[in-house]
Amino acid sequence: MSTGHTHKLYRHGASPVHRLPAHCKILAVLAFVLLVVATPRTAMWAFGGYALLLAAVAVVARVPPGFWLRRMLIEVPFVAFAVLLPFVAEGPRVEWLGLSLSESGLWAAWNVLAKGTLGVAASVLLAATTEIRELLLGLERLGLPPVLVQIAAFMIRYLDVIADELRRMRIARASRGFTARGPRQWAVLAKSAGALFVRSYERGERVHLAMLSRGYTGTMPVIDRLTASTAQWAGAATLPLAALVLCLLGWLL
Repeated sequence: MSTGHTHKLYRHGASPVHRLPAHCKILAVLAFVLLVVATPRTAMWAFGGYALLLAAVAVVARVPPGFWLRRMLIEVPFVAFAVLLPFVAEGPRVEWLGLSLSESGLWAAWNVLAKGTLGVAASVLLAATTEIRELLLGLERLGLPPVLVQIAAFMIRYLDVIADELRRMRIARASRGFTARGPRQWAVLAKSAGALFVRSYERGERVHLAMLSRGYTGTMPVIDRLTASTAQWAGAATLPLAALVLCLLGWLL
């Protein structure tokens, strides 16, 4: 955990958002998402305000819109679910372009789509401005059990290793003329998956033995101690405080 590992969501930069301590940003994003969820779904203008707040953070962090939007594609399954709600929900119906849609389903779809999109957008901005090592240190700084932090660190680090191993196995199959065209090839794919599992398990054992030989006792050494000044806490609190104002106005207006 003391060594760096750059993930594809991270964008290198030296903006004020990048320089904020990770635990401050994590708490700010968590508070922002909770306020978004607590906002009544009928206050549509408030969600527009939340989007403008995130856009302002992206501008300050110098995160290009294309970089930001491409990484929000992970939300596509939730969008598909939201689109189906007006068709399957019960209650009073409304007609639109010859389609019979549920009124409660339309509100539910809007609720899921608006709040889910804002939550994903905030998380993407957090990942784009914070290295994975800093995120893990920030979670530990906030009190997450060290064992869970270590599990997350190893999982992230060795996902790339396993992905490379899978790519090499795919190239080896292709070099031998293998092409998956139907169920007849499933046996080969199943054997490849089994071989990948065995190799990953053996690699994990070797890594664990190597760690023990170097004095590993169940805790990872932390080189960087995260600290935050009052000014940094105030800067991180700007987003959730502005969101709090919008949330309160959403309930009062």
